[in-house]
Amino acid sequence: MRPVRSTPAHQTSHFAELVCSNSLKSDTENTAPWLLKEELRRAGSLLLRIARECAVAAGHALAVDRTAFASAATQAISSEPLISIRREEVTHLDQDQVTIIATGPLTSDALSQEIARLTGTTHLYFYDSISPIVDADSIDMSKVYLAARYDKGSADYINCPMSTEQYDAFYKALIGAQSSEERDWENLNYFESCLPIEEIARRGRDTLRFGPMKPVGLTDPRTGKQAYAVVQLRQENQRANSYNIVGFQNHLRFGEQGRVLRLIPGLENARFLRYGQIHRNTYINAPALLSETLQMRQHVNVLFAGQICGVEGYVESIATGLMAGIHAAALACGEQPLAPPRATAFGSLVHYVTHADAKNFQPANITFDLLAPLEKPVRNRQQRHRLQCERALHEFDHWIETLSSATAAQ
Repeated sequence: MRPVRSTPAHQTSHFAELVCSNSLKSDTENTAPWLLKEELRRAGSLLLRIARECAVAAGHALAVDRTAFASAATQAISSEPLISIRREEVTHLDQDQVTIIATGPLTSDALSQEIARLTGTTHLYFYDSISPIVDADSIDMSKVYLAARYDKGSADYINCPMSTEQYDAFYKALIGAQSSEERDWENLNYFESCLPIEEIARRGRDTLRFGPMKPVGLTDPRTGKQAYAVVQLRQENQRANSYNIVGFQNHLRFGEQGRVLRLIPGLENARFLRYGQIHRNTYINAPALLSETLQMRQHVNVLFAGQICGVEGYVESIATGLMAGIHAAALACGEQPLAPPRATAFGSLVHYVTHADAKNFQPANITFDLLAPLEKPVRNRQQRHRLQCERALHEFDHWIETLSSATAAQ
């Protein structure tokens, strides 16, 4: 619907605009995020290919220049002759027409009400936040160092080390800082894995040191020691002229953010290109509504994909979008959609979304906890994860071959 109607968080009219982090998580082989991306690659994901073309230095993670990524995605979609783009707000859904609802976490109020009507239940919501972005030229490089945690990947993160005294001063300023005024639609029901830093801090003095300011695995090359706490900055774009403060999403007034964040060593004179913000994320109660093909049980021509279906994360959203597209194509051709195997990362995501406890449902990232266990238990974690990945990719390839065979037969 953008730019006809905007949202509280988007800034452009591009498709695939990333409003929170610019990271698509770990690219380390045999990790859960890597497995999901590898399945996407084998399925021919356009967005994953664009992400790699727009990648920026981020150690062992895949991070993108968010402007270049959105521009490339918009260009690819706009130049596809089989796609017609209509920029308008959707306020009515036809349950008999093959439809994918992939409106993201910032679904408009009118469409949210229509989804609530269609699903026959009150939709759920949580709140997500945006991390601040700093002008690279305003970082005092004499007080920071470049490193990746545990030296995994190249040393692409800027690390701001803190002593005990510096951490205490920062902590006191943070918990005493003034939050932004709540809007009338706000009922601060935060998503547990993406809490604002001030909410984390209020849980105890050391919670930040075990969260976004964890110093473990980061040795200062100048001292050979581990700092008391560390703030990490990740490259935001391909020109490396801006960095986002990793895990520092917050709900503070802009003036308060500047005051508190400039207490971080190296950021005393920081120029903020964007302050942290908070926005509403809408999602449905998928376990009560969806089948493993992401179809509504009561309205089989309607599919949900992306964050609104109950997954958390860019790669997870891309994966469910690809699955919904495959299943919608099958429906359009008069075929029965085929869900991905349970052992795959694709299958594990939709299994969680459709089988979690509907009374206490919260969105989830891809983790090995979601994957089916091996038939024979393996105690060594690295070996267990490697075997789970091998099994997943074997079954995924078979699923893709089955889909390809069905398409060729038509």
